Amino acid sequence: MGLARKYQINLSNTHYYHCVSRCVRRAFLCGEDMLTGKSYEHRRAWVEMRLLFLSKIFCLDVCAYAVMPNHTHVVLYIDDKKAQKLNDKAILLRWSKLYKISSHAHQFLQGKCLNEGQKGVLSKEINEYRSRLASISWFMRGLNEHIARRANQEDECTGHFWEGRFKSQALLDASALLACMAYVDLNPIRAKLASNPEDSEHTSIKLRCEFAKRCKQPKYLARFLGNTKKHMHKGIPFELRSYLDLVDSTGRCIRADKPGLIDPRQEPILEQLGLEARNWFKLTTQLEQTFHGAIGSADSIEAYCEHRNLRRRSNISQSQRLFT
Repeated sequence: MGLARKYQINLSNTHYYHCVSRCVRRAFLCGEDMLTGKSYEHRRAWVEMRLLFLSKIFCLDVCAYAVMPNHTHVVLYIDDKKAQKLNDKAILLRWSKLYKISSHAHQFLQGKCLNEGQKGVLSKEINEYRSRLASISWFMRGLNEHIARRANQEDECTGHFWEGRFKSQALLDASALLACMAYVDLNPIRAKLASNPEDSEHTSIKLRCEFAKRCKQPKYLARFLGNTKKHMHKGIPFELRSYLDLVDSTGRCIRADKPGLIDPRQEPILEQLGLEARNWFKLTTQLEQTFHGAIGSADSIEAYCEHRNLRRRSNISQSQRLFT
């Protein structure tokens, strides 16, 4: 029996999570319908635009994403400290961009005076909005509900668009984060939708490549910090160039029509993470099939289960084998 969502997402374990949403019905609702030949490819752009829009409102950073024909992947960092630092006005302004706010909230934004009763109600509302702006569940709700309504309106139908709620996996350490990001960024390569990462439409790796040509990083994605030695904090603790090289080398291994080995220049970063080349290959091609739940080294899994009071050490054998 699976864990309740409130136990799956816990900031005392990690701030990084991998989330997956899948479409229902037999048609590829975000790609091309194999039965009718009708293309729904434009909906992938809907998802990408909405995802990046939400990243500017919520206190969550997008580390990686891939919008596939019938499912989406996104790796998120929960920045709860940012949510706590925002003042009341900033919280209300952000929330009002997505949902309606109360009349007294409008009065507050307009600088009008409120009585004590209204102030008490408004304070509770702001605290609730502050919590929601640092919530993966509300982020994914803002993404999936919007796309479902828009797609159903286009199809002139009602009913479910997504296959239940999204699935989430905790990424417990730097090794798990890097492997999961590469797994997500290489999804189109494995599905033969693209020939190389920089041409993978509706992915974070394409966006990063476009900005890297100008020696920049996208503002709406989590930044690469360029230091794996320090304690993991906000941002991705690797060099951007090393990551791009690593994804490219891994992609060459994955593609059937371009056999090859991981570039020798990438060995140092794999050694730093305690990953062997063959284990890295499995992590970046079969991550979802290999891990059902939290992802990380054996020590990270042990600490995670201990903290959550879980008797069963799920994924422990896989962790011992793949994360040396």
